[in-house]
Amino acid sequence: MLPPSLKTLIDHLSRLPGLGQRSATRLAFYLIGQPPADLHGLAQAIKDLPAKIKHCPRCFNLTSNSELCAICTDKKRQQNIICVVEDILDIIPIERTRQFNGVYHVLGGLISPIDGLTPDKLRIKELIVRIKQFLAQKVQPEIILALNPTTEGDTTALYLEKLLKPSNAKITKLNRGLSTGSDLEYADETTLINALKYRH
Repeated sequence: MLPPSLKTLIDHLSRLPGLGQRSATRLAFYLIGQPPADLHGLAQAIKDLPAKIKHCPRCFNLTSNSELCAICTDKKRQQNIICVVEDILDIIPIERTRQFNGVYHVLGGLISPIDGLTPDKLRIKELIVRIKQFLAQKVQPEIILALNPTTEGDTTALYLEKLLKPSNAKITKLNRGLSTGSDLEYADETTLINALKYRH
């Protein structure tokens, strides 16, 4: 029988993505063997998350304060080129290519009625507001639909294309160098560079 505090830790760890009960148990036993200073540092970092990590009010990327994120405030970036992604993790591989000089818009999911994710649950209204702001300033925005090449990704891209077409914004999609069913998060840099370069 495990001590209650250890069992509680295992239960919490097992709720993390990719960790089952067995993996969580292994991780808990690994943590027991670590120096107290390291454990206190880890505990403090987790404790700080709600207070120190926020969502950017413009693009919904992560930021360390309530202001706009580092990408949105970067004056070297083309603010009128908006790359629409499913979630924050999709930004990382695109940034790693160093080929994209625009900004992002995180939808917070893909349309999937089976999972209860309908268009009104995504950050589509906020995207439309951003587009209208550029058009009001007589600036032509380009919307890059960088969504995973899955059924849900294709459905969401098609929905956004139809919805945004009347706005006269330029709408492009990543080139199909990405294989169907793949995930942007795991795409290699060369594939992503070509997908961005030859977007259509």
